[in-house]
Amino acid sequence: MSVQKTCVVIGASHGGVNFATALRKEGWEGAIILIDRDPEIPYHRPPLSKAYLTSTDGIEAYHLKSEESYIKDNVQLKLGVEVVSIDKENQQIILGDGTSQAYDKLVIATGARPIIPPIKGIQTAAHLYPLRTAKDVEDIRTALLNSVAKNVVVIGGGYIGLETAASLKKMGAEVTVLEREERILARVTAPEMSTFFQELHTANGVDVLTSKNVTAIETENGVNTVFCEDGTSYQAAVIVVGVGILVNTELAKNIGLTIENGIKVDATAKTSDDDIYAIGDCTYHFNPHYDRFIRLESVQNAVDQAKVAAAAICGKSPVYNALPWFWSDQYNVKLQMVGLSQGYNQVLVRKDEDLKFSIWYFKDDVLLAVDAVNNAKAYVIGTKFIKENKKIDKEKLIDTSVDFKPLNLLQS
Repeated sequence: MSVQKTCVVIGASHGGVNFATALRKEGWEGAIILIDRDPEIPYHRPPLSKAYLTSTDGIEAYHLKSEESYIKDNVQLKLGVEVVSIDKENQQIILGDGTSQAYDKLVIATGARPIIPPIKGIQTAAHLYPLRTAKDVEDIRTALLNSVAKNVVVIGGGYIGLETAASLKKMGAEVTVLEREERILARVTAPEMSTFFQELHTANGVDVLTSKNVTAIETENGVNTVFCEDGTSYQAAVIVVGVGILVNTELAKNIGLTIENGIKVDATAKTSDDDIYAIGDCTYHFNPHYDRFIRLESVQNAVDQAKVAAAAICGKSPVYNALPWFWSDQYNVKLQMVGLSQGYNQVLVRKDEDLKFSIWYFKDDVLLAVDAVNNAKAYVIGTKFIKENKKIDKEKLIDTSVDFKPLNLLQS
């Protein structure tokens, strides 16, 4: 690779940082510039709602890489800087201070931002925060520490909301979760898993309330009252909003890149412009296993796409074919998920112990996904079966008297 060439990366989270590392390993000799509006050295995102929120550590304990490693790899960090536009014709980006940066190859790893719903009074609420960045966590910590009342309302019963609720309870808060749907995790998991987590949080002293559509927030003397459509209301010294994300596609859209539920990319993470790639949460990409385009909000996807894009830019012919996986930690429960359950028409539960079980999602005889609670073995076996498209004996799967080994669970 020519040493005169420059690769610019917009976004320095998991995707951007792993791309920069992979690009150098693939043999790129030119400049690599990582740009991000967050002023912090790039850090791990998953611990924000879990270990980092409950700890007293600074964010440096969660850095993706040391500052020295960027210097060693000759990767330039430009942090606390916003990219306001891309000049595709002249191959340069325009920064918030009016300066520009030329590129030969551009990688968009802009991720997503939290939704702040249009609730009456939300803009003037006291101590109301999303949870997406290290600063958000620091603000939540500080607000809770300085509040005499420790009552917190979490708006949203998805994984982020529930993880945050578990962490805040550990910190001594009185936590109420308000979920608009009839059950928590309604969009991402089966009713059986929703029930399990509802009961888990209740057992740990968190009020998880469903069918609660928040319509207004009133604030007086620093105290919030959260009103719901059904006439109920809840006081909160601190409010955490976790109702979903908006994909950051504006930069790509403004230069005419193909947008379809995210920035559409091919199997090498290339956009509709030959010199621009996109990776991570902001992309809409084809998954060969499920034979359809998908958009994933996961570290796994960001890292895998980063490696593919780096290899492609360096003249190789990689193809993205990873199987999606996710995880969530709440209290003493570790949930590991593999595959995508959308389209399932049958759910089977294998219950080994009260806090050790797995949920298997099928479409007819095809295994789509597995949710494993405190059960790494089920996660590993499920991953193997999905990847290899194995046919499973369903009766043996749920029969705990059958030794839980792959050969024992296959159809004969």
